[in-house]
Amino acid sequence: MLCPGMLRNLKIKNLALVDDAKVGFNDGLNVITGETGAGKSLLIGALRLLLGERADKSMIRTGETSCSIHAEFGLEDTAHVDAILSDIGLEPCAGGLLIIRRVITSSSSKTMVNDEPVTLQVLKRLGNMLVDMHGPHDHQSLLDTGTQLEILDAFGQVGNAKATYQTEYSKLRGIQKQIDALNSDNEEDLERQIEFMAYRVAEIEAAKLSAEEDGQVEEEHGIIANSQQVIELANGTVNALTGSEEGCAFDALATAQRNLNQLVKLMPEAQEWHDEVERAVAQVQEVVRSIESSAAGIDASPERMQWLDDRLTTYQTLKRKYGATVEEILQNRETWKQQLDGLRGRDKRRAELQSELEVVFRSVEKVGLELRGKRENVADHLSGCITKELADIGFEHGFFDIQLTPCAPGPSGMDEIDFGFAPNAGEDMRPLRMIASSGEISRVMLATKAVLARHDRIPVLVFDEIDANVGGEIGGAVGRKLAQVAECHQLICITHLPQVASCGTTHLAVSKKVEDGRTYTEVQLLDEESRPEEIARMLGGKDSTNVTLQHAKEMLGQS
Repeated sequence: MLCPGMLRNLKIKNLALVDDAKVGFNDGLNVITGETGAGKSLLIGALRLLLGERADKSMIRTGETSCSIHAEFGLEDTAHVDAILSDIGLEPCAGGLLIIRRVITSSSSKTMVNDEPVTLQVLKRLGNMLVDMHGPHDHQSLLDTGTQLEILDAFGQVGNAKATYQTEYSKLRGIQKQIDALNSDNEEDLERQIEFMAYRVAEIEAAKLSAEEDGQVEEEHGIIANSQQVIELANGTVNALTGSEEGCAFDALATAQRNLNQLVKLMPEAQEWHDEVERAVAQVQEVVRSIESSAAGIDASPERMQWLDDRLTTYQTLKRKYGATVEEILQNRETWKQQLDGLRGRDKRRAELQSELEVVFRSVEKVGLELRGKRENVADHLSGCITKELADIGFEHGFFDIQLTPCAPGPSGMDEIDFGFAPNAGEDMRPLRMIASSGEISRVMLATKAVLARHDRIPVLVFDEIDANVGGEIGGAVGRKLAQVAECHQLICITHLPQVASCGTTHLAVSKKVEDGRTYTEVQLLDEESRPEEIARMLGGKDSTNVTLQHAKEMLGQS
C-alpha cells in the first residue's frame, strides 16, 4: 500500500528552547531520540500548534517577541484537503503541496495555509485529515467506551449508517425536549399566565382602538376645550371677509371686479387680471362657507366633552400599559393572543408531540438496528485482526474480544461496547479497563492503530512514547511493528528504547546545549557514523564503550 502523503519538513523559530531549527522527515519510520528534557516533545508540540491547538505566549523563547512554525506536506491525493480549501474560498493545492504556517506573538496568533490567512478551526479540520497524534497518555482513552465505539465504527466504515441514525436520533431528542418543556411548567403558574394574558387581550379588544380615531379624539378634545375662543376667532374671520363694515375683503374684491370689467374693454390683456380676481372672490366665498360650517358643527355640550375625556383617558392608559403607540398596542395584542392559544392548547400540542415521538422512535429503532447489524458484522473481524497484531508484540497467546450489548437509544447508537483482553493463555477474558498495566494497554493501542492504519487515508501517524513501560525483547517487537505500520503511512515516533530507535529509516537526535548563558535545543539528522553512537548512548548512557557501540551496530544491522 502506497503512503498517502507525508510531512516533508518542519521549521521552528523561537519556540521555547528552540532558537532556529529545520527538521526534515522522510517516508517510513522517523524516530526521534534524545535525553530526557532535551526537547523532543517540542517537535510534537510545534506540530500540534500547526494543527490548531491553542497557543500561549509563554511558548515564545525568552527575550523574543514572537515564534513561528512552518510545515510542508506532500500529498498523493489532495481531494479532501482541496474540499476544505474550496469551502473557505482558497485555491486547491498545487502539485500536492500544502504549506501551513503559524506566527505567535504576545498578543495575537496568525495562521496561514498556502500563504492565505485562515482560522484555527480550519487548521483543526485540516489536522484531522493530515495527522493522527498519539501522546504519552492517550492510550488511556482506549478504556473509554466512546473511543472504543469510534474505533469499531472507523474499522467497519459505518459512517453513512451512523450519520443516518444520528439524524433520526437528533429529531427524537428535539421532540422529547419540547415535551419535557411542556411537562416542566407548573400548572398553577400556567393558569396565572393564562388569566393575566387573557385580561390584557380582553382589555385591548374592549377598547376598540384605532390609530385614526386616536388622532381625531385628541384633535376634537383640543377644539372643544377652547370652543369659545375658536368660535370668536371664526366669527371674526368671517366678518373681516364679508362683514358690513367698510373695508371688508369681499367689498374690496367687488370694487376691483367692477373696475376690471371696465378695464377689459379698454385693455384686452386685463382679462387675465379680471379672471384671477373672480377666482379670488369664489375662494373667499368658499372659505367663508367652510368656516361657518365648522363653527356651527362644534358640539361643546358637557356630554360630548365627557365622552372625549373618557376616550382620551382610555388611549393614554393603554399606551402607558401596553405600548407607546396604537400600532404597538395592537401588535402586542396579536402576540399575546397567539401565546394564549399556545398555552390553552398545550394539552393538544403535548398529545401531538407524543404521537410524533412514537413515529420517530420507531424510525430510530429501525436505523439503530441496521447500525448494530453492521457493527456486529465487523466486531469479530476487528477482534481477530487486533489479536493477530498483539501476537507480534509479545502476546503470542493473547486474545482480544469485542462485546456489543443492546441498550436504549443514545447519541452514538443503541449499543454498549466493551473491549476485552486476555493477555496470556489460560486467563479469563477481562474488560480492558480492568487491566492495570499501562505497558499492556499501550501495546493494545499500538495493535489497534496498526489495524486501523491499513483502513484509513490519514498520511501521518505520530507516536509520542507509545513504547513506554516496555523493554527488552518486547521493545524490539514494538519497533518492528512500528516499522511495519510505517510501510503504508509516514510514522513519526519519539522513543527512549534503542530497540525501537534501531528500526527507524530516519533517525533524528535532539540535544540541549548551553552557550553564552543561553540554553538551546538542537535537532540533528543522524548518518551511518553518528547513529550507532546515539543507539549506544541509549543502551549504556553517556559513556558508551566499545561493547555497547558494537551492540548498537548489531542492532542496526538486524533491523
